[in-house]
Amino acid sequence: MNLTSELRELKDEIRGYASEFGLDFFETFFELLDFDELNEVAAFGGFPTRYPHWRFGMEYEELSKGYSYGLQKIYEMVINNDPCYAYLMNCNALVDQKLVIAHVYAHSDFFKNNLWFSKTDRKMMDKMANHGTKIRRYIEKLGHEKVETFIDVCLTLENLVDYHAPFVKRRDDRRTRAGGEDEEEAALRAGVVRLRSKEYMDRFINPPEFLEAQKRRLEDKIQRKRRFPEDKQKDVLEFLLEYAPLQRWEQEILSMIREEAYYFAPQGMTKIMNEGWATYWHSTLMTQRILKDSELIDYADHHSGTLGTRPGALNPYKVGVELFRDIEDRWNKGKFGKEFDECDDLVAKKNWNRDLGLGRQKIFEVRKIYNDVSFIDTFLNEDFCREQKLFVYRYNPRSGQYEIGDRDFAKVKEQLLYSLTNMGQPFIYVTDGNYSNRGELYLWHKWDGIDLRFDQALDTLKGIHRIWQRPVHLETKEEGRGRLLSFDGENTSIKEITPTQ
Repeated sequence: MNLTSELRELKDEIRGYASEFGLDFFETFFELLDFDELNEVAAFGGFPTRYPHWRFGMEYEELSKGYSYGLQKIYEMVINNDPCYAYLMNCNALVDQKLVIAHVYAHSDFFKNNLWFSKTDRKMMDKMANHGTKIRRYIEKLGHEKVETFIDVCLTLENLVDYHAPFVKRRDDRRTRAGGEDEEEAALRAGVVRLRSKEYMDRFINPPEFLEAQKRRLEDKIQRKRRFPEDKQKDVLEFLLEYAPLQRWEQEILSMIREEAYYFAPQGMTKIMNEGWATYWHSTLMTQRILKDSELIDYADHHSGTLGTRPGALNPYKVGVELFRDIEDRWNKGKFGKEFDECDDLVAKKNWNRDLGLGRQKIFEVRKIYNDVSFIDTFLNEDFCREQKLFVYRYNPRSGQYEIGDRDFAKVKEQLLYSLTNMGQPFIYVTDGNYSNRGELYLWHKWDGIDLRFDQALDTLKGIHRIWQRPVHLETKEEGRGRLLSFDGENTSIKEITPTQ
């Protein structure tokens, strides 16, 4: 830790205030960097020991130019790790450093206590370094271009994972059998589809229609087990790792990319909450404990810039902090529950105040349990939408500008939730690993009214083909009509089909 003596004192002081308010965070280490060093760390996603790849160089150039032209500036970066690592820019004003340190401690509290981060590797700084070392060895052994080209392919597929998989068991563990038939096949062969009963009760306990239904159930289960995979699988990368004809080094690199995708997933799933929580607490700590009178104007100016919103864009800091404040206010006043919801008197609801004082307790509970989708779905109501002036924006090609397209609360909430569901990515499943009995891969897109961009979808198929090494197909819809996109290694095709699901 290379902080100045002044910043070390400030860090300890702010840490004490944060603990006083009930924040519970990892031990946090701060590093002071210049703008060039911070841009480099940011380009690597906060992990300076990460594997080498041209994408990180491109991101570094973009960040550097943005800073040079005055278009953007990184004030801080904090890493979900135990201990937690945070980076400060050495040219920031002292009032900004105070704000950033308070912001960091709130982020660390969120990382430590939010359910969606609970399955992440808390030693990822070390794990990323190990990944970098392994990939550098492969580069030395196999050549830079060969390894980097394969990493390019893996990175185009890194979103084809099941973001909820760490919390939900999607399928049974694979069990090996030393020959023979499984329980369902044995039961069907032996005709054991009836329930045990006394002889005189058998026709009531096991009527013909029940026996027939039981038989169909067993037959269906056997057919599913003969399919490959048995049920549609959302974690495409896991399927490829298990069944694609990969060399050992390819399998290891793909496994690293998948592991890192799962590590970063909670950050995408809680962007609004995480930034809202950190903004709530840096605002609270700054205004109630940290600020000096002479710093108030500068703080207000910089804080307002953080919360600024432009038409057609969603500012996660603004939406998050305002929703946390709204929840706190509602639970302090008792604006929740059956009695409040059933009150038809608009004046009474507006002035409702039971002085319960449960707001702070409630927001800590929300911070622990929810992600962005459930956060917005549960707590964003019509009053909040109206107060924050949330609208559906649409692009007008005639004027070349975004304009308000709809003010209806239900549509505003629906569009916001849709943009957050699955982190805005389409739902893609593996449904058949032996399509047409030729070892081809069949994928299915869960169409929900939004068409895929076929150019991007075909690029994804090319990446999957590089790993599967057999023709790859993707079933989707275009304006409600079935389409099958295919790539056989040389040619792409799109044809109309009857949707299977």
